[in-house]
Amino acid sequence: MATTKKTTKESVADSKEFAVIFTGGKQYKVAVGDVLKVEKLDGEFAVGDKIIFDKVLLVDNGIDTSIGTPYITGAKVESIFQKAGKGKTVKVVKYKQKSRYLKKNGHRQPYIEVKISAIK
Repeated sequence: MATTKKTTKESVADSKEFAVIFTGGKQYKVAVGDVLKVEKLDGEFAVGDKIIFDKVLLVDNGIDTSIGTPYITGAKVESIFQKAGKGKTVKVVKYKQKSRYLKKNGHRQPYIEVKISAIK
């Protein structure tokens, strides 16, 4: 008989608590210590400010899993603001053949980078 032994890397990954949050029209799977780039957050933030996400769809602590309908009441994910920036340039091209029509444009989507500090 072969016995399987969990390595420390697997046991840490198995016991990690995570949550699924909804913000900016997207869903993100987050855990404590994760760094996340979030779009479309209103407000001005300074480095170190606390940002709270209250639209929590799912929380899993390794033992129990709570699923919201659509959100879990009383659950929140706390994060710390790190920086704001813009993403890579996305090129937008409009072209019509045989009519000498060509329009080029670029767009850089703004984002806010946060670090997840707690899941409550």
